Amino acid sequence: MDQLIQFSYLLASVSFILGLKFLSSPETAPRGMLLSQGGMFIAVVATLLNYGVVSYGMILSGVIIGAALGAVMATKIKMTDMPQMVALLNGFGGLASALVGAAEFFRSQSNLTAYPMITIALTILIGMVTLTGSLVAFAKLQELMKGAPIIFPFQHGLNFLFFISTLALIGYLAFMPAATPAFWALVAISSLLGILVVIPIGGGDMPVVISLLNSYSGMAAAASGFILNNNVLIISGSLVGSAGIILSQLMCKAMNRSLTNVLFGGFGQVTAAPKTPPVSAGSDGGSKPAVPEAAPEVRSGTPQEAAEFFKKAKSVIIVPGYGMAVAQAQHTVKDLAERLEKQGTEVRYAIHPVAGRMPGHMNVLLAEANVPYDKLIDMDEINDDFEDTDVSLVIGANDVVNPGADTDPESPIYGMPILHVDRSKLVMVLKRSMKPGFAGIENELFYKPNTMMIFGDAKGTVEQMAEALK
Repeated sequence: MDQLIQFSYLLASVSFILGLKFLSSPETAPRGMLLSQGGMFIAVVATLLNYGVVSYGMILSGVIIGAALGAVMATKIKMTDMPQMVALLNGFGGLASALVGAAEFFRSQSNLTAYPMITIALTILIGMVTLTGSLVAFAKLQELMKGAPIIFPFQHGLNFLFFISTLALIGYLAFMPAATPAFWALVAISSLLGILVVIPIGGGDMPVVISLLNSYSGMAAAASGFILNNNVLIISGSLVGSAGIILSQLMCKAMNRSLTNVLFGGFGQVTAAPKTPPVSAGSDGGSKPAVPEAAPEVRSGTPQEAAEFFKKAKSVIIVPGYGMAVAQAQHTVKDLAERLEKQGTEVRYAIHPVAGRMPGHMNVLLAEANVPYDKLIDMDEINDDFEDTDVSLVIGANDVVNPGADTDPESPIYGMPILHVDRSKLVMVLKRSMKPGFAGIENELFYKPNTMMIFGDAKGTVEQMAEALK
């Protein structure tokens, strides 16, 4: 029986590896999902055949409750809330690993030696940091707390002190496994450390944070695999951990920043309130609030005016952002693109690696609307084409199209690669207001002479554009 279980674990591990390989491309991603799900099913069944299972009734109860919760989340959670859900799932993964470590500690406390105790302690450390850090990320994304960095004096020093304290407690427990107070102290300090390392990270870095926390959850799972002597947990946890680290590094490279800068730089901190420029009235004659005359003027327009420009355009690039996700406008955007293509206009989508609130957020939304994969162009491939583009349509994107990343050395995003929409002949920006994005940084693009701001709900605005194109 043991040989059959180990062979099943090997087969499951191969399925995970191939699944990750297929997930690297949108076209093969469904196949990757099926392979990964099949591998997990094999791993679960093989584990249930293990003679060490104590109560199948408890396991069945967990399966029923977990399946019910998963079904509700899969059907009720909106695509706009997917980043928050991913953050929570990362936290649940960390909690599960920490519970495995705690259960093993109290089960074998009297017989523990240094090596298993160190493994348990590391599982607790990584698992609790993942849990509380993910809860903070969820709160920021859900706007239960402010998205800007929370900074206070000696913050990094306190984090370092807590980290050293956890290492000291792990060392102490290695020699004194029966020290229950030290175990609970490790749980408490690890929980505080998870909170403190995430609160100074701004909203603009949330995609990197989610990816990094996902990596932590994988490392915690691998550590729990060593506790249980379970090969498939070790392999799958290592895959998740390494994939998360690689993705985090790639996203940092896309922002021209280091991982340490993301973790300790306090990106997105707002030191001054953004200026509110006057807005010129569109052809509809709508009145705008009076503001200081010294501020630069913003050109505004209507969906009907935008449609007139679209009728003359030979090339259009659509730049989706979180505003499109909030308005759930992806299907409407696809309808507009199809109308433009029917009149002979070339339409493509420019995708920035960190647009949205999680890795691949825009790709997921557009795939949901059945936008062809070959029309989703990465930043590096499309940036040189903006100069020859008649119209760039920016839907709720902020920092990823902000020219300040190139022109303002004082900007927190200075040096970050952006989509150069400002080089287009005309830029249309769909936003509800002039309010800065989640990172709290004012956007120079809104004041460019070739930019036309169109205020309102993105979905309604795009629908009016498409109607006017008839």
